[in-house]
Amino acid sequence: MGNIKVYIADDHTLFRKAFVKVLRELERIGEIKEAEDGKELLNLIAEDIPDVIIVDIEMPVMDGIKACEKLAIDYPEIKIIVVSMHDNKLTICQALQAGVHAFLPKVAKLTEFEKALYAVIDGKPYTNKVMEEALLYSDTIDKGKSSQQYTKADLTEREKAIMKLICKQLTNREIAEALFLSEHTVRNHRVRMMRKTGAKNTQGLVKFAFENGLSA
Repeated sequence: MGNIKVYIADDHTLFRKAFVKVLRELERIGEIKEAEDGKELLNLIAEDIPDVIIVDIEMPVMDGIKACEKLAIDYPEIKIIVVSMHDNKLTICQALQAGVHAFLPKVAKLTEFEKALYAVIDGKPYTNKVMEEALLYSDTIDKGKSSQQYTKADLTEREKAIMKLICKQLTNREIAEALFLSEHTVRNHRVRMMRKTGAKNTQGLVKFAFENGLSA
C-alpha cells in the first residue's frame, strides 16, 4: 500500500464505489475516503487533510465548483482533480479558475487518470486536450472584453490571492511555493489577470490591486 491519501466526492454511488476499487489497485495510493457531496467532503477534510481529492461537478447540497473554491482558499496544499461527465468549455474554465489542478472527463482511460494523478501529486504541470481547449476559449472571451468592463469581482479567489502576493513583490516561484502551485500555473494566472485588468505589466497589476482594495 502506498502513502497517498485520497478523498473522492461523487453523488453517483455506483461510479464512486467503482472508482474506489480502481484506486485501491494503484501502487502509490493509501487511505481512501468517500463523500456524496461537497459539504460532506469539506467535513471530512476538516477532520483529516488528504493529499488529493477527486471531485465531481454536479452534486447536491454543495457542488464541486463551490467546494473547490473553498478548498483553494482554506487548504491550498490539497491537490484537486475533477472527473466529470460535463465537458463544456465554460464549466471546465470555471473549474480551473476555482483552483483545480486537473480536469478529466469520466470517459478518460485509467492510464490518463493515473498520469494526471501522479503529475499533480508530484507538483508537475498537467494538461490535456479538454483543458487546453477550455483555456483557449477563456483567453478568446477575455480578449473580446475591454479592460473597462472588468472589476475586482471578475477575478477568481485564486487570482485575488496571487494578486496580493504580487503586491508583496514575490516572484512566480515564491508565489507557487506559498500557494502550493506550479510556476506554470502561476504564470497562466498572471497572464489571465493581465488580460482581465488591462494591465500591461506587473506594475499595472499592482496599480489595479491598490485601486480595487486587493493589495492586502
